[in-house]
Amino acid sequence: MSNLYDQIVSNRGSLERLVARIPGFRGYQDKQARRTADRMLRDYIVGQLDERLRRLVRIEKLILDNLGMSFMPRTRDAKGKLQLYRDKIATAAPKYDGMWAQMKIEGEQLAEIYSFDEAQILYVEKIDLALEQLQEAVLEKEGVEAAIFELDGLVNEAIDAFALRDDVLTRFADQV
Repeated sequence: MSNLYDQIVSNRGSLERLVARIPGFRGYQDKQARRTADRMLRDYIVGQLDERLRRLVRIEKLILDNLGMSFMPRTRDAKGKLQLYRDKIATAAPKYDGMWAQMKIEGEQLAEIYSFDEAQILYVEKIDLALEQLQEAVLEKEGVEAAIFELDGLVNEAIDAFALRDDVLTRFADQV
């Protein structure tokens, strides 16, 4: 597997940590609750990403007011990727239909799924920090290019991590 996969799996949290972050989330153990749990998780992350997108728009206005147009192509690219990440999560085909709905998920598999779910929430938090750094760079009028580059790379990694989650679920379904 990839380095990103290893990084996500090695940072395993617990069901309790994931449940504590998302009101009403109960997990995937109960087969009948999987559809609700998956939708709830994705809706939560999409809502959080919508807030980050709005924040990036505010930062873009700050850039225009303080620094002019020079950084706008790069912020537009980063914003487009953040929107893509949000849209991928919002529109991903649920993996709880068919074989996955019938699978008995236990132990390692369940922990692996939760680690990928928690990673998505952690990426939202990391994106928030990257936006904070970008805003500070704009206000200080230095380090803006590096802050945009950091945000862009982080969003690319988050997109890759979400794709890995889908790969993991597909692999579990193929094992049935």
